[in-house]
Amino acid sequence: MAAIDYDLELRRAGAHATGGWRRVLYLAQRHVLGAAGLIIMTLFVLTAIFADFIARYDPLTIDAARALARPSLAHWMGTDSFGRDVFSRIIHGARISLAVGIGSTALGGTIGVIVGLTSGYLSGWVDLVFQRVSDILQALPLLVLALIMTAALGPSLPNVIIAIAIPLIPTVSRVIRANTLALRELPFIEAAKSIGMSEVRIALRHVLPNTLAPLIVLATAQLGSTILTEASLSFLGLGIPEPYPSWGRMLSESAAEYVRTAPWLVIFPGIAISLAVFGANLFGDALRDILDPRQRG
Repeated sequence: MAAIDYDLELRRAGAHATGGWRRVLYLAQRHVLGAAGLIIMTLFVLTAIFADFIARYDPLTIDAARALARPSLAHWMGTDSFGRDVFSRIIHGARISLAVGIGSTALGGTIGVIVGLTSGYLSGWVDLVFQRVSDILQALPLLVLALIMTAALGPSLPNVIIAIAIPLIPTVSRVIRANTLALRELPFIEAAKSIGMSEVRIALRHVLPNTLAPLIVLATAQLGSTILTEASLSFLGLGIPEPYPSWGRMLSESAAEYVRTAPWLVIFPGIAISLAVFGANLFGDALRDILDPRQRG
């Protein structure tokens, strides 16, 4: 007969992690890659917040005498063709990438929640109209639809946020709608109706809070996609306009002409984009495993 160490099994299940910090430490030990992703994203957020203190030079200052300087103690990542410090531009570019990523995810998520909640709870012709519009939007890939939107609105930070947010609406609305359809048939919704609660109050007070877990997971997973989409738009010349530093535009300006003579102009922005997307995806996957019981092993 096998002897079972119940204390050990309970510790593995996290029963000992009752305090807030102990619970966080337990989750970090269970999801090492997710913790690494969280650390990466935290570093990027702190970098964006304190960019003015971290950057050694003004990212917009042109110095022709230092054009295409190699990485050195004075310029850790070299300079571009205008003599601008690459390290300072990457640091300040984190602000733009995170502003676009968080802003478009928040805007698309908010509208998607409203559409999905209304569509799933009211059903009928409202659901039919919303879902057909979602089908039309989802027929085009995220980048293609974002390209169309930015071409129509023009290159600027608010327009890029809007252009990337709109393709996210159908994805979020379908997730919220599916959860709403499942929740509206549960007994506690019927109990709320029986005591005379209005439909709007039921939807906001009882249905919406129970859809937040999948929404958080989806928003975190989409964050990496939005950062990559912004970099792609800027690379194609439809993202953040000059002279503001953007990782995608830094690649666009240097990839074709200077990839052989000044490879640091391509390597460092590429690493920044890869780390940001990698960190967001790792954290999103871990968050999905934590909040979705069906994913737990």
